[in-house]
Amino acid sequence: MNSDNDLQIAGDILEVPHLLQPPREHPVTVAEYAGLARAIAADRTQWEHLVRYDATTRWYHRLRTGPGYEVWLLSWVPGQGSGSHDHGRSSGVLTVLEGTLTEHTGRSTRALSAGAQRVFAPGYVHEVVNDALEPAVSLHVYYPGLTEMPMHTAQSCEARPVTA
Repeated sequence: MNSDNDLQIAGDILEVPHLLQPPREHPVTVAEYAGLARAIAADRTQWEHLVRYDATTRWYHRLRTGPGYEVWLLSWVPGQGSGSHDHGRSSGVLTVLEGTLTEHTGRSTRALSAGAQRVFAPGYVHEVVNDALEPAVSLHVYYPGLTEMPMHTAQSCEARPVTA
């Protein structure tokens, strides 16, 4: 009897190199950028010793660059926020490494605790704030690399079309 459950592969599939995709040196898909952020988040030795907290302004550090992307590390003391903004022509992945951040958009407000990720497209308008009593740390991957961050009024926290 033949069925889908009868399919078996004889031998070791890893011995058939023409069926395997070579590993990419750098991410190229949204899923791969999110995976890069998760991998960096999981390896605290890559970022923990770099974190600084500044009570007067948000602290940030460019952690890594690759072809067409940048990875940024940010710290947030209680009360610090980004202001309402978008990322120009860049898409991105925001990953919370420590603490809790609050994201405000025109449609919702959500708490993002350690491990949470948000993926956004060009023109996505939001505000990120540390409303908690403890500091927070986040990781941001932008592709293409961030070249602008237009600010908006708080009422305009919603997606905007990006013009050429």
